[in-house]
Amino acid sequence: METKFSGKVALVTGAGKRLGRAVALRLASEGADVAVHYRGSDAEATEVVAQIEKLGRRALAMRAELTSGEEIRALVQRAAHEFGRIDVLVNSAANFLPSSVISTTEEIWDASLDTNVKGPFFLAQAAAPWLRRSNGAIVNFADTGGILGWPGYIAHSISKAGMIMLTKTLAKSLAPEVRVNAIAPGTITMAGDPPEWEQEFVKFAPLKKTGTPEDVAEAVSYLAGAKFLTGHVLVLDGGRTIS
Repeated sequence: METKFSGKVALVTGAGKRLGRAVALRLASEGADVAVHYRGSDAEATEVVAQIEKLGRRALAMRAELTSGEEIRALVQRAAHEFGRIDVLVNSAANFLPSSVISTTEEIWDASLDTNVKGPFFLAQAAAPWLRRSNGAIVNFADTGGILGWPGYIAHSISKAGMIMLTKTLAKSLAPEVRVNAIAPGTITMAGDPPEWEQEFVKFAPLKKTGTPEDVAEAVSYLAGAKFLTGHVLVLDGGRTIS
């Protein structure tokens, strides 16, 4: 039976754990074969591959350091070689480093910007020829920190604001063949998070509940398949940014 992404190939970064994992599994459930990128989560990525294969789809775990342009290009080349095409790039991999205006070091600044902005840009650059060929899509991960600005995560917030502008400039640069959108999750909780996070998040969300990885994966699936949408940032936060 043909499904939404039948015959398509998705490269999902940071797909071994958390939101990236949920996205990879969702796209596979909708028919996509998946290149499962990871950096240090070897065992987790292998498990994701096994779950995707149980869905009847093809998957391969691929390691790369996304602060290295050379490794990024090798990752994209391998994914394209193994699967023959790339239709969807999901830039999910990110770090989340606490730092205030006083405590931010050069190392924290560079790590935040390199992982959260530099990596996604060079992934898009490397994947662009393949995405243009397939009239594909890029879905970037910003977050509400890039909209609200969090003083305790200043470098992170700036990097995610950069991701929002990266999305808009890529959308203009790669149109009309490639659609580029972003998701800005907030008030999302998942297994293993401290229980106080949910209590705190609910205070700020008009919907008075937190979101789930499945909510995020559903939104990514929508953006990846939306044929008349580009340059858009979908805020998925239970209304937190309007409260």
